[in-house]
Amino acid sequence: MKLIMASLVLVGAVNSAWATEASYQCADGSAVRAAFSTPGSAGSVRLTFRKGRSVVLPQALSADGGRYADNAMEFWIKGNTARMTRAGATTECKTR
Repeated sequence: MKLIMASLVLVGAVNSAWATEASYQCADGSAVRAAFSTPGSAGSVRLTFRKGRSVVLPQALSADGGRYADNAMEFWIKGNTARMTRAGATTECKTR
């Protein structure tokens, strides 16, 4: 849990449901805004892409960093970087 909180060092408070936000620019040209809930058994991230499309991913087990995933997508953060996998393609992202 401490490691997940440490990886969310950027950015400020949003509201009680979404505790922290960060914006990422990805190597494939995509941009995503991540709103993280408080970490824990019901933790999640809401990813918002250009044109307003958003996806909520539940927190998943991770030995290192914060990992959020469902059957179609994975968003894995560590420090100021993230790896996003969707539709079988993976891209590296960095906070802006």
